[in-house]
Amino acid sequence: MLTRTLLLLPVALATSYPVSAQDATLGKSVFKQCQACHVVGPGAKNMVGPQLNGLAERNAGSAGSYGYSQAFKTKVATDSPWDNDALDHFLRAPMEYMPGTKMAFPGVRDDDERTAVIAWLNNIGVNGELIDAEAIPVAAIEPVADSKGIQEADLTLPEDQPIPEHGQLHLGRVALDEEIDAWDIDVRPDGTGLPDGSGAVTHGVEIYDSQCATCHGDFGEGKGRWPMLAGGFDTLQNERPEKTIGSYWPYLSTVFDYVRRAMPFGHSRTMSDNDVYAVTAYLMYLNDLVDEDFTLSAENFQSIRLPNEANFIADTRSEEPYYAPETEPCMANCMEEPAKVSMRALVLDVTPSGEGDEEVSGAGAVD
Repeated sequence: MLTRTLLLLPVALATSYPVSAQDATLGKSVFKQCQACHVVGPGAKNMVGPQLNGLAERNAGSAGSYGYSQAFKTKVATDSPWDNDALDHFLRAPMEYMPGTKMAFPGVRDDDERTAVIAWLNNIGVNGELIDAEAIPVAAIEPVADSKGIQEADLTLPEDQPIPEHGQLHLGRVALDEEIDAWDIDVRPDGTGLPDGSGAVTHGVEIYDSQCATCHGDFGEGKGRWPMLAGGFDTLQNERPEKTIGSYWPYLSTVFDYVRRAMPFGHSRTMSDNDVYAVTAYLMYLNDLVDEDFTLSAENFQSIRLPNEANFIADTRSEEPYYAPETEPCMANCMEEPAKVSMRALVLDVTPSGEGDEEVSGAGAVD
């Protein structure tokens, strides 16, 4: 199985960008895209990617025992100095600038946002404290909590739990309400779980171009091995059908739920609910389902029907006798008469041989 991780590689920067309050505010906001894999601040530790304290004060590739890609090691050892300019080019399009990098991230395409996030990171010292505290409010960097984002004092430890009658294994703990709420975000076809909010096609195209187009193409046509999101109409009968949102997916709630839960790739859960509405609206526009002035909201969501919905059928297996309540499965003498072999697969040798097999060959035989 191919595993991809997001990696923002630490660098020793030749000079620090001057930090203004405006840069700091924008840079901190842009850094939210990285927080799924990286942390800064007092107590920061390596996660999926390395901790990013002190980029301007330490040597490249020096975040403790973190395992850097060979592409990065080679780049630092053989290329020009790894400075702010190199980092700027890297953040714009990581996989283009450094083929083989672990940083499977489309990049920060906006020049001002890249400048701001570099300035933000350069102003964080090796201990996680601010170098220029006057440029950024001290409260801008909070102490790092545990890996789940919750302070240890809030946790109920296993040994503190009452021992049940069946004994205590002391494994794990009871999930906090905040943890359950953070994962309980599914949206169902009947609208259950939809958050309040709205988003327009015109806003969705801005997010899509900056966060999605690198992989899925400018118009949802897909790039390389990344999937198509639009088109594919009338291809479901083909040998290789194009299963897109417009040609195959049954419910718009699936689109919304997936975008909200898993996208953008590498830094999921960073978009606001309004942004998710906007991206979903734009994906509908790419599939010719709405006009460019359309706004999707919690109020009109249920009125949208995807073209292929009628070709999906309900799963009724729970209504079959086998799944009937209080029904015990039959384990012996379940048929009134012995089973008869109606087809055989000689090549696979899966049908037991016996007298009279020569007369059994039928429509399903594989010779």
